[in-house]
Amino acid sequence: MTPFTPRNFTLREFRKPQDYAAVADVLNASNPSWPLTPELLQSWDEARDPALFYTEVLAEQGGRVVGAGGIGHDDAAFEEWRYGGQMGVHPDFRGQGIGTALHDELLRQVKERGAREIRTMSSDEANDAPGRAFLEKRGYIAAWERYESRLNTADVDLARFDALLASVAADGVEFRSLTELANEPERNRWLYELDWELFQDVPMGMTLTKRPLEAWVKQELEDPTLAPDLSFVAVRPGLNDPLTGPYIGYSTLGRNPSGFYYIGMTGVKRGDRGKGMAKALKVAAMRGLNAAGGGEIRTFNDPPNVAMIGMNTALGFKRTSTRYRYELKLEDV
Repeated sequence: MTPFTPRNFTLREFRKPQDYAAVADVLNASNPSWPLTPELLQSWDEARDPALFYTEVLAEQGGRVVGAGGIGHDDAAFEEWRYGGQMGVHPDFRGQGIGTALHDELLRQVKERGAREIRTMSSDEANDAPGRAFLEKRGYIAAWERYESRLNTADVDLARFDALLASVAADGVEFRSLTELANEPERNRWLYELDWELFQDVPMGMTLTKRPLEAWVKQELEDPTLAPDLSFVAVRPGLNDPLTGPYIGYSTLGRNPSGFYYIGMTGVKRGDRGKGMAKALKVAAMRGLNAAGGGEIRTFNDPPNVAMIGMNTALGFKRTSTRYRYELKLEDV
């Protein structure tokens, strides 16, 4: 292939919906461990909170999209001056200044809005090494770690958890899938309040903010990757909490288009912790997946969350990689 000079590419806006397929190709080539589809990208775009800022820029060379980036407010940890972003350049087109141009343009736009901090994610996987070097060269600091672990349900003796599930049932708690609860008129509101209550106890190294109910439902319960048959809520019949009703815990599974599954939120209200309920919720999902043919499950935990890491180890998860939250303090640039 004849090499291009930086002058052979241009930056432009994201044209929707026609660019989704090209952007998915770029992102999949630059991060093959987490494949995406055009339909997913469009769905996630449409689920963004319209009240928050978000912008995207594409790099085009010879009529082909070869790089893509986006940056905006983080609705889970909102500050007007804090922005989070991601970008990718197709491996065949790296080393030509495309990533630098994308980064500089995105940074320019948020600096004009008074940005003081930028956050992004990377990992210690081999394909992410160029990205980490790119960030560190520009002053980004790895400020937080998150561990990834995996298991395959075929490798786990799920029968050994019979006593655990029996103890939960004996406590009067029922596990109901999101599908089974679909006709409960208060389901979404109760789950929304439960999620917020649980989310605040997750040690993520940052101050969290509560998303609007409508945005949360679109981003969580209406996410196309959510597997509602394999996502379970712990219900205590007769309980009538003003915010969460009879719901005392829940755990979700999502399905990546390539076939693996991943755990979203898992948690139990403080008054019901220490009984193995969170572990049992995960076992219920594992059993459901195994009955449907089995497969790989991935999960992510922050180092201070020692209890959850220990629980996952006991379930059979094995650590595979580390993700990093990189931060750039613009006053230092």
